[in-house]
Amino acid sequence: MAAVISLLPALVSYAASMAQPSNSSLGIRTVEWLRDHGARGLVNYVEDLYYSLNAPAKGGPALRKLPHQAGVAAPGILTRHAASYYRPGPIPPVIHPALPGEGLWHATFADAGPRPPVLITNFRPDVDYPRLVAGVAWIDHARTSAWLYPGQDEPAVAMPSRGPMEVPLTKRSTLVATFNSAFKLADSGGGFADGGHTYAPMHDGVATVVRYRSGRIDVIDWTGGPQAGPNVIYARQDLPLIVDGGQANPNLSDGPEWGATLGNAIRVWRSGLGIDRHGNLIYAAANYQTVGSLAQILIRAGAVRAMELDINAYWPSFITYRYPGARDPANLLADMQRSPYRYLTPDDRDFFGVYLR
Repeated sequence: MAAVISLLPALVSYAASMAQPSNSSLGIRTVEWLRDHGARGLVNYVEDLYYSLNAPAKGGPALRKLPHQAGVAAPGILTRHAASYYRPGPIPPVIHPALPGEGLWHATFADAGPRPPVLITNFRPDVDYPRLVAGVAWIDHARTSAWLYPGQDEPAVAMPSRGPMEVPLTKRSTLVATFNSAFKLADSGGGFADGGHTYAPMHDGVATVVRYRSGRIDVIDWTGGPQAGPNVIYARQDLPLIVDGGQANPNLSDGPEWGATLGNAIRVWRSGLGIDRHGNLIYAAANYQTVGSLAQILIRAGAVRAMELDINAYWPSFITYRYPGARDPANLLADMQRSPYRYLTPDDRDFFGVYLR
């Protein structure tokens, strides 16, 4: 009886947590509750053991073709020479010979005209693991506007209003993409600002995706002190930069910073966000990646600076929409776990929405 009584506060806390609105599975919510209530070390150990035992083997038979990307708006491959504006060139193959369509960009939005706002592609990023495929999206800064939306639970800061926690109905007519944000603030120790207000102190030396009042979005190494300042619309931090000056951070191979729950060298689903030399955003995600291999994917796609976003199979999402009104959504990669309708209903975690200008 004494044991039951001693467990009662924890059981009440667990039941109250599970009763809160959520779009995450019961299993995921249970794991997150355990992490937040004293069992972080145990959960991390079990996850580390699981992913280590299920790590992919090197080598094996090569792929004969790349997985289909459902977000491709129409047949055909985009090339640069016909355009009078900047468009990224094909991603150079890592494994030779390249498979048909490998690293070649495709439009995703059917009604965008001759200058697509979002391009996607996929390629094999590692000669040692020839069956792994990375998905990459390129977002034209001149044609789009990206906004950050707090989720129901994350960032876990007090706010007067968390907003819609989904893509607003009034903005879906111009929606072209959505994608996941970064680690929980409790795991990353980063800062968060929204609507010009700093809700969690910013930290110098931490990778930050920031939108300025001018409309410009950047991925930077933050040096502005604890307050985001009046020139910032939103800022979201997550660990140190993994790419800077077009080069991988030299600490990626042995620094512990980039895997708060799993470590930097465990091969899991990882996602990242970078900026190219023209100011366009680049998103990348793939299964069975270390933070170092994720950095190489982003560099190969053209990023000059980049940060890690969320990791683990349940959290990475990049979704494109073929038609106005958020119609015909599609995941960047077929094996992304979450529904492409994610972010069209309230979500537990913060995310980004990308719209036509």
